[in-house]
Amino acid sequence: MNTRTDTSSTPPPEAVRARGAVSTLFFVNGFTYTNAVPWLPVIKDGLSLSNAELGMAIAAMPFGAILTGMLAGPMIHRFGSGRTAVGTSLMSVGALPFIALAQNWWMLAATLFVLGSADAWTDAAQNSHGLRVQRRYRRSIINTFHAVWSLAAVSGGLLGAAMAGAGVPILWHLGGVAAVLVVVNLVVSRMLLPGPENSERQDGTDDHGGGPTRPPGRALVLLLTLGVLLMMAGGIEDSAASWGAVYMTFELGAPLFLAAMPFVACQAMMTLGRLVGDRVTDRFGAVVVGGAGGLLAAGGMALALLLPHPATTVIGFGIMGLGVSTLFPLTLAAAGNVPGVRTGDGVTVVGWLGRAGFLAFPPMVGFLADSVSLGGALWLIAVGGVAAFLLAPTLRPRS
Repeated sequence: MNTRTDTSSTPPPEAVRARGAVSTLFFVNGFTYTNAVPWLPVIKDGLSLSNAELGMAIAAMPFGAILTGMLAGPMIHRFGSGRTAVGTSLMSVGALPFIALAQNWWMLAATLFVLGSADAWTDAAQNSHGLRVQRRYRRSIINTFHAVWSLAAVSGGLLGAAMAGAGVPILWHLGGVAAVLVVVNLVVSRMLLPGPENSERQDGTDDHGGGPTRPPGRALVLLLTLGVLLMMAGGIEDSAASWGAVYMTFELGAPLFLAAMPFVACQAMMTLGRLVGDRVTDRFGAVVVGGAGGLLAAGGMALALLLPHPATTVIGFGIMGLGVSTLFPLTLAAAGNVPGVRTGDGVTVVGWLGRAGFLAFPPMVGFLADSVSLGGALWLIAVGGVAAFLLAPTLRPRS
């Protein structure tokens, strides 16, 4: 089967407008919570929280996403992916000032729980709507949306750090950001694609008529396999943030500035990979790109571990970031096109499993590191890259 995409046709104007709207939704999603991240030490001190208490409060976000994330599919089916994306994005933005207003641990944890739940719903809905736009384009554009998210996450963190460093009151900062993002959400809501979710699918799977249907057995197996692939991608992607600085500091004795470089290199190369990922996918196909990405991720981590030096470690994490860059968007795109499964349901189920990977890999690496060493435990990430290579054939387009 030829996996290359015809890029010669010009997309219709409504698709171009919707692409801008979906890109904006991805930016808002990546920008929202990252504004609060630099304030966490201030919040910890203001609420007199221990490290464990702060960690438990932060854990309420992924807990909320895991506990309620599966509701995104029915919401998309009932209201449409565009309305769901805008509505749940407004929930996330509306919760942001309550981080500053929290008076105790319970209020902070409850706010982050709401943020985690709304983020999971927004993630599924905006990816589902992005796939509608991609079908109208008749070529891959899903990687670009995720590149916008990465740029927004960096921008939000930088703005939050600047505001915290300048001594701006946290409520003014988060409240001001929330007010601007509410307006942005309302503006782009008018630019999204109208009509039912099945408008662009030739198989009519997303038809709003009738109740939910039971997917065929082969579709369920494919969704599960794609979910495992997304778990691998999530674990690889998270490793730079969770362990890069720790590995540089305690295994290689690097100073604090250098210790942050594996994460920076991974994020920078991941953004670059997503910016060029659509063009490469159109040229070579999702299976080839996904498989090569898995091998690159495994090879980058292997380089960092086989040549334990700060310079080679930074280079290795950068290569790993380039490899993993397209795995997340390509897997969600494949999940949204499984025959017999509604787009929102496919993206929701596989995305939910992917979030489990973000939760599962850090403790697995931590427990193994306590038994052997962190360098030995990080080979799990290289194994995850090989597993992604082996699972890449599930990215093959189906009709």
